[in-house]
Amino acid sequence: MACPYLAYRREDAEHSFDTDRAYCTAAETFVQPMRADICNDRHELDHTTDCEIYLEADE
Repeated sequence: MACPYLAYRREDAEHSFDTDRAYCTAAETFVQPMRADICNDRHELDHTTDCEIYLEADE
C-alpha cells in the first residue's frame, strides 16, 4: 500500500511541470523518483519504516 502522503501533481506554488510528479503532502514538496520508490513500497522498501518524513508526520 502506498504512503497516504503521496500525491501526483503537475504544479505547486513554485514549480510547474508538463507531467505529474511525485509530491509529498507531509513535506509539501516534490520528491525525487528514488524517494517515490519508498513512498510506493517498491524494491522491498516500506514507507512506514524506511521514510523519515512519514515517521515524523505520523507521530
